[in-house]
Amino acid sequence: MELPTYIQIEPVGQCNLRCRMCPIQFRSDGSPDGPPAFMPLATFRNLIDQFTTLGELHLQGLGEPMMHPQFFEMVRYAAQRGIRVTTNTNMTLLSRRRADLCMSAGLDTIHISVDGANADTYEAIRVQSSFARLSRNMDWLLQARRAAGGGPKLHMVGVLMRRNLHELPALVRLAHHWEMEELFIQHLCHDFGEDGLPARYRPMRDFVSAETLAGVDLAPVDAVFAEARAVAAELGLRLRLPNLRPQPHPPGTRGRERCNWPWSGAYLSYDGQAMPCCMISTPDRGALGNMAEQGVAAVWSGEDYESFRARLDSDNPPEVCRSCALYQGLF
Repeated sequence: MELPTYIQIEPVGQCNLRCRMCPIQFRSDGSPDGPPAFMPLATFRNLIDQFTTLGELHLQGLGEPMMHPQFFEMVRYAAQRGIRVTTNTNMTLLSRRRADLCMSAGLDTIHISVDGANADTYEAIRVQSSFARLSRNMDWLLQARRAAGGGPKLHMVGVLMRRNLHELPALVRLAHHWEMEELFIQHLCHDFGEDGLPARYRPMRDFVSAETLAGVDLAPVDAVFAEARAVAAELGLRLRLPNLRPQPHPPGTRGRERCNWPWSGAYLSYDGQAMPCCMISTPDRGALGNMAEQGVAAVWSGEDYESFRARLDSDNPPEVCRSCALYQGLF
């Protein structure tokens, strides 16, 4: 099995109150429950060296990447090898120094997570966050970008839900104000609907059920989408909106035509555990081996990966895939 050209690595596997999107603490990695859940730099370098065909690396995970004390060393190590490096951040932990490092470390694109266009909505979705802090940090990033005469591309990423739908046109304007090239809006990625879901994730299932736009009257949604598209066209901003209508596949459609993640890309947790994709989020919902311990090639071509690919390509895909928005065409 040929190694992938695209991977995602989770530098940090612990949640932080300032970094969580929703008011649910469901991950116990890292403090206060244990030692910091950071990928060691030596492990990161070893993994990158084993992905011999790698062309693009995306640094993201359930923890804010900039929590890692050696985050920019990771970026620099990969970028110096000709790898296109991108990251997701909520900007909570940015400082003036980190803003400068964003310009010099070799980042190609920064995807900035913003789910509300004003303080009330933003702070209700992101626990103990501060819209004022976000705005200040964005100013620092833009000042550093102008001083450097250029820098990474800036993309805004937003998760669409019932409580922020009405703000979508305003979010388009905010993305333009912050000099973003693109606003990428996604649907809640997973309904956590599998029967074998660990009990600690059930509050997340309830949160998604309360906030999802799946199954709602789509006429008001269509109206908001149309307004957002008009604002984006006026401002010259690329806007990506999710499809909220089911996309049934003809009988016999192969799994890789619905989702080719397990064939084309790898997703690794901070401790090296390989998962089929970032939608699964946590290894206890679908780990396929530990690349840090067993080696990249051995896991990528191993029995667990091959078995998962075979099931996904069949008429009986893994349950965790059946409830995924990407698999259903609703992402």
